[in-house]
Amino acid sequence: MGWRRVAGQIGRSVTVWAVSTLTMLLLAGLLPDFRLQSPDGDSATRIAVTAACGAGAFGLLSALVWPVLVRMLLLVPALFLGLLVFFLNGSLLLLALRVNPSGRGEVAPETAVIVAAVMSAVASATGGALAVRDDDAYRRRLLRLADRRRRATLPCASTPGLVCVQLDGVGHDVLTAAVRDGLMPTVARWLATDGVIPPTHRLTAWRTDWSSQTGASQLGILHGSTWDVPAFRWYEKDRGEVMVCNRPTSAAELQRRATALTGEAGLLAVDGASRGNLFSGGAGEQALVLSIATRRRGRENRSRAGYFAYFSDPANAVRTALSFFAEIGREIGQSTRARFAGQHPRVGRGGLYPFVRAFATVVERDVVVAAVMGDLLAGRTAVYADLVAYDEVAHHSGPDSRDVRQVLKRLDRSLALIEKAAEHAPRPYRLVVLSDHGQSPGETFRSRYGLTLADLVRAGSGLPVPRGAGRTPSGAEARAAVRVALGRADSDSGPAPRSEPVVLASGNLGLVSFPDVPHRMTKEEIDARHPALLPTLANHPGIGFLLVRSAEHDGVVLGPCGTEIPLAELDERPGPLARFGPGAVDAVRRTHAFPHTADIMVNSWYDPATGQIHAFEEQIGSHGGLGGAQSRPFLLSPLTLSVAEEDGETLTGAERVHGVLRRWLGELNGPQVPLDADPEPRAA
Repeated sequence: MGWRRVAGQIGRSVTVWAVSTLTMLLLAGLLPDFRLQSPDGDSATRIAVTAACGAGAFGLLSALVWPVLVRMLLLVPALFLGLLVFFLNGSLLLLALRVNPSGRGEVAPETAVIVAAVMSAVASATGGALAVRDDDAYRRRLLRLADRRRRATLPCASTPGLVCVQLDGVGHDVLTAAVRDGLMPTVARWLATDGVIPPTHRLTAWRTDWSSQTGASQLGILHGSTWDVPAFRWYEKDRGEVMVCNRPTSAAELQRRATALTGEAGLLAVDGASRGNLFSGGAGEQALVLSIATRRRGRENRSRAGYFAYFSDPANAVRTALSFFAEIGREIGQSTRARFAGQHPRVGRGGLYPFVRAFATVVERDVVVAAVMGDLLAGRTAVYADLVAYDEVAHHSGPDSRDVRQVLKRLDRSLALIEKAAEHAPRPYRLVVLSDHGQSPGETFRSRYGLTLADLVRAGSGLPVPRGAGRTPSGAEARAAVRVALGRADSDSGPAPRSEPVVLASGNLGLVSFPDVPHRMTKEEIDARHPALLPTLANHPGIGFLLVRSAEHDGVVLGPCGTEIPLAELDERPGPLARFGPGAVDAVRRTHAFPHTADIMVNSWYDPATGQIHAFEEQIGSHGGLGGAQSRPFLLSPLTLSVAEEDGETLTGAERVHGVLRRWLGELNGPQVPLDADPEPRAA
């Protein structure tokens, strides 16, 4: 059996070499700057030998030198690594021709880039086609592509493992529409929407907390706590620092707080792998994990190593680089079409955004999927991975736009690849697909009213605002309200405030803090300092409601026309919260109890009929607050696992999702995190 395997490997290698030789001969005939013969001409045999030697040398250099070159680029930002792929590959071809023992072969540097890219792609396709026919060869190829080694012994190898793939930002309604429209055939097959075969999975909707964004949701799912995460970004007075969930230092601090609160390392603490996430989940195997990005690189910190493990294969590098530039062209074409068609709403998509989109939809996807495939073939017990492609595109194109349909198709193909890899794994796997939040559409607050939330807060506080913002109806009304409240003719006159407010945006959730006051200010204190501010915000048509602390009622919700409802009375009269649907009251009450909740929490307007909101950021598809599809993600789980919510009620909060995943790990009888701790810490 061993000799047969070796013979098969030799046969496949010879075939790939022969195909590469023919490819080189063909390119030499087509490209004027690429020659495989001397200026005086050579015989066909001599040219063939030159091509064979050149292809062999290029293959050896790609296998031996390329990984070393990639490892030397650890200091290069991952976003720009793909831009170097063609240059490095072309340099290897130039070197291969120079060391060619035939003494023939010449190529222009710019042509070398093309020849090397085509040869790498052809060699990869040939090797893959041959390997697919042999299960053992296909398994070994997947391991090599993912840069993983199968372990000699597996913990509880006879029991199923759990792999969770997060489709970032894909709401429940978006997923069901994509299945209905045929965009996601793999998911449709699992749900048996055609009624021909029995289903293998069930689809469950769940509801986020007020902070409907990846930072809070993924922290809750992986570490069991969303406590004191009021938004995507917020100001902490005791530390004098703005926390941002996708900032490495903030992610590390949030993970530290969660583990201290729960007393556990995380969902993936036992034989787990975390791929492409904000947080580690306590996994021993980590790649592309933001919370460890600030640590000194070592054995326990392999966050960026995932990129280089993937790019160490030149075929991977070339394929992903080609897709990277194709995605940039696709984004430029789509944004140009939207601009000329007068699409509305629309936001700017220039600058670096095409590169950011290409990175999220191509590079991050390819690296994470390869890493997950390697984890399956290595037999890991629990894997959690995040694919961010949809979320990035939907922010700028809209959650229901034509642009995101292609992204959903590619995500479905990624799920099919992971499913295929699981068939070759040394243990069975249960594949769970879920999302952390959805997205709600709508025109931005700035586009609709001509000023930002920060401008409105400054105007309502009597502070100077940009001339354009001051001339808008909202700005003019705010300045007039200040004049009436202060009894002054000019809202810009009078003593200057002790500090300017810090205004931050998280989708359609705004946060206003006064940094010179060490505690969370009450409504009475805010009115005394800025008597027109709260009425200006509460009565603005683009704002749905405010949450502020109250010396008299602990906390109150403010709405238009002087609406003021204590938190204790929201069950009987929800007021402006009524339009935001079930769960809004509980979400607001819980956020009010957070130590770092802002002085003023601002949630935008929401139209239940259309599902539209107004983002305080420049996004036409957004999330972060209450209102519409952003609060309705999904959980797609195998029928072999128990129902997510036994009592039939809506699964609410990422902490509850964490509890469900922990329960499923217990049902699989494999290594798991302890199940005796409270999965929903609600410390005051």
